[in-house]
Amino acid sequence: MNLEKVIGVRNDKTVYKDNDKVVKVFNGDYSASNVLNEALNQARVQETGLPIPKLLEVTKIENKWAIISEYAQGQTLEKLMHDNMQKVSEYLNEFVDIQIQIHSKKSPLLNKLKDKMKRKISQTDLDEAIKYELHTKLESMPKHDKVCHGDFNPSNVIVSDSGQICVIDWAHATQGNASADAATTYLSFWIAGNISLAENYLDLFCNKTKTDKKYVQEWIPIVAAAQLTKGNKAEREFLLHLIDVVDYQ
Repeated sequence: MNLEKVIGVRNDKTVYKDNDKVVKVFNGDYSASNVLNEALNQARVQETGLPIPKLLEVTKIENKWAIISEYAQGQTLEKLMHDNMQKVSEYLNEFVDIQIQIHSKKSPLLNKLKDKMKRKISQTDLDEAIKYELHTKLESMPKHDKVCHGDFNPSNVIVSDSGQICVIDWAHATQGNASADAATTYLSFWIAGNISLAENYLDLFCNKTKTDKKYVQEWIPIVAAAQLTKGNKAEREFLLHLIDVVDYQ
């Protein structure tokens, strides 16, 4: 196995390209359960027929867990949007269509989004009264069972030269409410500083799905709390502002 070409580095993993394969190698202290859960997510979503890389193998490389998948040839939608500013609206329209396609699928064995959010809220260092308000709000939200990506942003959409789409990185996939998934995407645009793109995205998603914008906004304090558990100090003040649940009641 050739692990010379690095195509991505995160805090807890390094991603390599080996011919027609992608090898995601996790840090030595990364838990086996999280690795296996990510691989299981990918396998389950693959069975829905969505355009995602085929899972090939879960193994260990130099005593580190690794997930091996097919390599998705092409450029990220994020790069295409950056390099072709005049086509951003067209790309954003396609981006939303892909997300709606994902939400049209069901995978009954995926973890439930509301369970994940409940756990994340409990893990935060927020005041107990705020946690209670967030748990109460979460419990009141409708229970759905749509496939949700959990980290759907343009960097996770690969577009081939022929225009074929492949959606990558299913580590955070769950089944649940599509509006929660949309709120997570909206938040990711904001965190990246793409405020106008965030607003355009939300308008487009709500128009295409005939969803009241307020319904997506009600999920924002919840997904902001989940984001808070990542411990990014630069994001903390912004996320705490969004967690002010009074604004969304």
